[in-house]
Amino acid sequence: MNESQCDVAIIGGGPVGAALALALQGNGLQVVLLEARESEVNTTDPRALALSYGTRLLLQRLGAWDALRDVSGIKVIEVTQKQTTGHTTLRAEEMKVPDLGYVLPYTMLHAALQKGLASGDVTCIYSALVSELRHTNDAAVIEYQHQGQTHTLTARLAVAADGGKLLEASHPPQITDYGQSGVIAHLTTSKANTGKAFEHFTTQGPMALLPYLDGYELVLTADHEAAQDMLKWDDATFLAYLHDHFGDRVGDFVTIGKRSCYPLRLKRAPDITFPHTVLIGNAAQTLHPVAGQGFNLGVRDAWELAQVILDSAPENIGSAAMCAAYRKSRRIDRNAGIRFTDGLVRVFSNDLPLLGHVRSAALSLLDTFPMARKFVAKRMMFGANG
Repeated sequence: MNESQCDVAIIGGGPVGAALALALQGNGLQVVLLEARESEVNTTDPRALALSYGTRLLLQRLGAWDALRDVSGIKVIEVTQKQTTGHTTLRAEEMKVPDLGYVLPYTMLHAALQKGLASGDVTCIYSALVSELRHTNDAAVIEYQHQGQTHTLTARLAVAADGGKLLEASHPPQITDYGQSGVIAHLTTSKANTGKAFEHFTTQGPMALLPYLDGYELVLTADHEAAQDMLKWDDATFLAYLHDHFGDRVGDFVTIGKRSCYPLRLKRAPDITFPHTVLIGNAAQTLHPVAGQGFNLGVRDAWELAQVILDSAPENIGSAAMCAAYRKSRRIDRNAGIRFTDGLVRVFSNDLPLLGHVRSAALSLLDTFPMARKFVAKRMMFGANG
């Protein structure tokens, strides 16, 4: 068995884990990133990401933003409810920022972050299959398989940045199954997109259109069985359904690319710190995609953890005091993000007739108060910590 040591071990090399590694590199720390994929480039994930303006600022600090190409800005977000007149419109101009957010493929962001790591001092080990994560009084101990051999890595701090399955047996997460799946695809419309994103609430769940290049990235929610049926429809049937479901604010739905589907649920770890161990990103919480908060919350996790680590003396990395400081720094933003997305799904995804009128009135009322609109927009851009 091969044995080694480091200051920080990051389990999961997706965008959140890579962002943490980038934030730590060049500071004299021994950082090891363990990734199960065979290489640093992942070209198969079909998702598009909605990055907030706050996430753009963090990516600029990490030196990754300038490597991104073909990113589409969101100038306006229009929030509506099906079959009512209620609506709210958020504008970048009103917030005095160039964009409220940005849309780009997952694979593009992942590649940009990996490019930054390639020229730094972080040790990246690919095809590393982690089988165990435990702790002693002084460190976290990780066992993983690589190139047919078993390795043991002892770290002052282990960070689970993807999935968190290693700790689920001993610390079961809190899971809320919304009974919904998300159907995603790229589509084009007869009206050119002008940088406006749409969040459209219906009784079957929210629908989002995110402006990207020549059209929009679609996120459509439906119950699991209905979503699976939608994958079998021909394009004409699906496009006609979208027009009936959404209306003609973007004109006709003209073309649609390959459709994919995934279940939607809230998964929340009971705690985000354990002895010499921290959970961030999807390992800490997986959110419903409504309002596009999950990934942005994960990037803020990575940035805040990096600051806490860098503020600690090397010998205190992974200590109870350091973990408590991180947990305290993330409590308000994490809890607010979870409550916000979960609340939107629960309040807007039902067919209670009286509540429908209340929702419509609330959206219209929000639209008439600039300070309230700015509060919501600021939360979406920067999280609860501002």
